[in-house]
Amino acid sequence: MRISILFFATLKDRARTSRAELTLADGATVAELKTALADQFPDLTPALPTALVSRNHEFAFPGDALADGDEVALFPPVSGGSSPAQLPTIFRVTNDTLDLDALVAGVTLPTTGAACVFTGMVRGVTSRGEAHHTAHLEYEAYMPMAEAKMKQVADEIRARWPSVEGIAIVQRIGRLAPGTPTVLIACSAAHRDTGVFEAARYGIDRLKEIVPVWKKEVGPGGEEWVEGTFLPTEKDRTQP
Repeated sequence: MRISILFFATLKDRARTSRAELTLADGATVAELKTALADQFPDLTPALPTALVSRNHEFAFPGDALADGDEVALFPPVSGGSSPAQLPTIFRVTNDTLDLDALVAGVTLPTTGAACVFTGMVRGVTSRGEAHHTAHLEYEAYMPMAEAKMKQVADEIRARWPSVEGIAIVQRIGRLAPGTPTVLIACSAAHRDTGVFEAARYGIDRLKEIVPVWKKEVGPGGEEWVEGTFLPTEKDRTQP
């Protein structure tokens, strides 16, 4: 069977390509795919034990069987039911400037009395390890899966905080200078004490766990992909 492979972030750098085609025996598993990739791309070998795998835009695990025509993506840990039709839900990956006022307006209903907004931005100086300067960040995303997992985060928020009215989850990608907003989470509700603070915090934390977006820091000392440490499990698949 023939499998399409996509590589992201450090995996792309190690493979020296963003995509490949691989022929495997019928019924081969994700674990067997990784073994085949190590043979074909030896420089991938050190990264494969912790590399995350998706199959057709959903997390896949070592024992999962693959099928002919599958699209499989490999990437490092990220840096980082349908909602009721009347409740606004925005999830988007974009190259465009984030318009905070427009996004808040998009999750505001006539009954809305409070909105909690979190936005992350590019730091010019980072104190992780030795303090260092950043000239810019380069963000990339596995687009189809990223938006699917953003929807999952929104669904999880609604399940935990039923009083939340509107939700916006937007990630900007591309080359971004210090001071530029990169991500926005907004949750609205009738009152401030109905969970909007907690919901927004959950949204950004969960995005950093399961939404496949990565950043490369570029500065005077060189460039480096920034990877997370969270490893998804079966419970992180989209629930039917």
